[in-house]
Amino acid sequence: MQKSSPISTIIIKPVHGFEFIKLGDLWHYRELLYFLVWRDLKVRYKQTLIGAAWAIVQPFVTMIIFSIFFGRIAKIPSEGIPYPIFSYAALLPWTLFSQGTIQASNSLVSSASLITKVYFPRLVIPISAVLSPLIDFAIAFVVLIGMMIYYGVYPTVMVFWFPVFLLLTLVTTFGISIWFSALNVKYRDVRYAIPFLVQIWLFATPVIYPSTILQGKWRVFLGLNPMTAVIEGFRWSLLGVGKIGGRMIWASIAVAVVLFFTGIFYFQKTERSFADVV
Repeated sequence: MQKSSPISTIIIKPVHGFEFIKLGDLWHYRELLYFLVWRDLKVRYKQTLIGAAWAIVQPFVTMIIFSIFFGRIAKIPSEGIPYPIFSYAALLPWTLFSQGTIQASNSLVSSASLITKVYFPRLVIPISAVLSPLIDFAIAFVVLIGMMIYYGVYPTVMVFWFPVFLLLTLVTTFGISIWFSALNVKYRDVRYAIPFLVQIWLFATPVIYPSTILQGKWRVFLGLNPMTAVIEGFRWSLLGVGKIGGRMIWASIAVAVVLFFTGIFYFQKTERSFADVV
């Protein structure tokens, strides 16, 4: 007669106070994270004519519009490099940020049926929404390589810093997204405000213009924008233009880190009520 295996009991307790991300729990549910990312990609391009090519169309068409109106007509400086590649190099991290923020902000509400039925670390949902645009980013990045070859702009040794600024992009996006995703569970107005906020945020970020065009108190405002360090870092590491350092850049990085940690704190403080409210 075979002995039955003992039944294991899992006790789920709410988080009290601040507790940083449990990497062990996230690793345990890595397959769920993978399937959520894959689901987002399938839903995004399901029944589309050109499929993943939309990842190129959005930043490329935006770059053309910016080049015509801001590069040729407004004559905005581009730090000695052609304006199309100047703007496109900034649009890549910006598109990753905007898509991740918009998708992650509504991710908990759109996954209500999953949240109310099974237990898993709730952070998996906004994380998957932030990671899924990375596929689009990788596709659009190939176009940037082609543009660099076409314009004769080649990376220098600073290119080894590129992974650091890509990580900073994800940290910034994740920090803001978990704030908005948790707030959206309680206040559904957030889902309508985010696209509008992202549009305004674009013009408050040195995507269209270099940060050097602003002086005095305006640079202080740029420093409060966590995406400033991201955009400047991308141009510096890939194109060799701009300058990394100074109070504005370090202030921008500090804001991104603060948003990351405070976002985790607020998310964990409120996640015990997600299943009841969502």
